[in-house]
Amino acid sequence: MGWLLDKESPFYIKPEFSWGLFKWLMTFGLNANQKKMESSIKVLAEISKISIRNYEELAKRRPNMAFERRGLLMVSGTESGLHHAEMELEQMQQNGITGRKMGQEEVLAFEPSLRSLVKGGVYFDQEAQVEPFATTKEMHEEFLALGGESMLHTEVFDFVRTGDRITQVITTQGNFEPELVVMAAGSWSPALAKQLGLNVPILGGKGYSMILEDQSLHDGDVKPKYPIMIVERKIAVTPRAGSTRLAGTLELVNQDFGISPHRVRAIQKGSEEYLKIHSRDNVSDIWRGLRPCTPDGVPVIGKSSKTSNLFYNMGHQMLGLQSAPGSAQLAAELIQGRTPCVDPVPFRAERFE
Repeated sequence: MGWLLDKESPFYIKPEFSWGLFKWLMTFGLNANQKKMESSIKVLAEISKISIRNYEELAKRRPNMAFERRGLLMVSGTESGLHHAEMELEQMQQNGITGRKMGQEEVLAFEPSLRSLVKGGVYFDQEAQVEPFATTKEMHEEFLALGGESMLHTEVFDFVRTGDRITQVITTQGNFEPELVVMAAGSWSPALAKQLGLNVPILGGKGYSMILEDQSLHDGDVKPKYPIMIVERKIAVTPRAGSTRLAGTLELVNQDFGISPHRVRAIQKGSEEYLKIHSRDNVSDIWRGLRPCTPDGVPVIGKSSKTSNLFYNMGHQMLGLQSAPGSAQLAAELIQGRTPCVDPVPFRAERFE
């Protein structure tokens, strides 16, 4: 709760009189318990493992994705943060994800870019990385090669509904009659669902990122070798070819794409506190975007109970890239009536409709 009063904290809820926000927070509160957390981690871990296998296979055909298994290093500068990282390791190990604890000397030798205030950490060796934009382009090319068609620069803004079916999709480039509509519009999904008289309890979790180019590093700066999560600051650090990406914060908002200078400075300040880099005077490409958050932490993947030819695949929060192929595989299996790769019950749409 103290974070809500701190302008530079990694978590923020925009205060407003909103029945939707109130309902979302109430549902969130009901799901904020150990049992629900453990069940959510289990299904998200399963679908993420499927995703990594899919990425690995796709990267063999399309190396431009820059797929790598460099692992993920969680580091902490406090005893409480270190305890949190070790708890997460235990939870992941229970779900078949390997990792190991590291003391201060080991973690500083393993990752030379860290400052000495780091007390230790946890290294997950199975974690993988891809370049998001390149991966999206390669997936699109793969889709087209398999006979798919895409309509670029086309916005859906309305529907025609007859009985319990969507009979027309209204777009900026003309209308069409769908056999099936898959709603996968991220934080824009609630507005689209509203056009169908449906309630989708998704809020945008605004996050920020910025790029630190290698050529802008100062003398004495050390570029990270491994992807890093700074526990106390909730900052994700990803080394890339020619640059380093710094990302963090979660602001619960309703389609607000404004930039908060306090949050940007918090990421820069936190990264400099833990890493041997200067980021407050030489970052480029500051970005913000909304991650679609469900109130129980689990995506919605399944058929609508109120519209017979509507299928949801949305609400992936900060795990969109991580869980995308696994979610798509589960969606395809459910749509085609095949045996699902994971238990579909936790993802069912009826829990909210």
